[in-house]
Amino acid sequence: MASGVYLRRNGWQLAQTVQAGAKLTGIVKSQSSTAETPTSVKDITNYNNYYEFSTDKYEPAGMAANFRTRPWTVSIEGLANKRKKLDIDAILKLAPLEERIYRHRCVEGWSMVIPWVGFPLSALINQAEPLGKAKFVAFETVFAPDQMPNQKRGVLEWPYVEGLRMDEAMHPLTILAIGLYDEVLPNVDGAPLRLVIPWKYGFKGIKAIVKMKFVEQMPPTTWNRMASDEYGFYSNVNPQVDHPRWSQATERRIGEFRKRPTLMFNGYGDQVASLYSGMDLRKNY
Repeated sequence: MASGVYLRRNGWQLAQTVQAGAKLTGIVKSQSSTAETPTSVKDITNYNNYYEFSTDKYEPAGMAANFRTRPWTVSIEGLANKRKKLDIDAILKLAPLEERIYRHRCVEGWSMVIPWVGFPLSALINQAEPLGKAKFVAFETVFAPDQMPNQKRGVLEWPYVEGLRMDEAMHPLTILAIGLYDEVLPNVDGAPLRLVIPWKYGFKGIKAIVKMKFVEQMPPTTWNRMASDEYGFYSNVNPQVDHPRWSQATERRIGEFRKRPTLMFNGYGDQVASLYSGMDLRKNY
């Protein structure tokens, strides 16, 4: 894999070239990681949903290879005391990097175990000092049709948007990922910055983030706009609530032959179930 020149920042090192495959060092091993065996790097980087490039699982890896992740800025907007634009390298200085080995469950019924490298989303939120009336965080992907061919087509409504309730965004399991397998995040997996919420279906993990906005009302999300009866705002992994076109009771772990039972909240219920206390999870799917 590619290598680069290294800069030491806050006790860890980042490849100056910041290219996919550049090595990250000084990573803290998180106690939030699962002990399950991670999926192979080959599968993680070659079996993807990235509709900006292609609706095929295998094509995005090659199509995203030359996607430009520098220069890159993230706009912090909305109901916050410190609205600003941050360069990606300034964002990478916000907190020490952690390895978070998380289960990843796709709404389509397949799953992986992914060793992300990142830091809590709360570190970035705290920098913005959101106002008390900010109840949700809205996210937006880059709009770059010159690099992302499907953004020239009506595959989805572009740019891709997502959102979280503020307590979900501040939860310690919610991270911004910048790496994978101790290396800079591959373009196909959402470089340079993607959201990871392990108890939710994978499409909530918006990729190539360029905007974060604090809002009072529940923000629109891409798949909910596409098919509101199939993709709710919360999209918590729930084996008891089927997709209208298929069961969610089991999943196919990539690299395995037999299906396995799907776990409520993807197995993170002990940490996150209290967020939804008193809610009807069939209605608020």
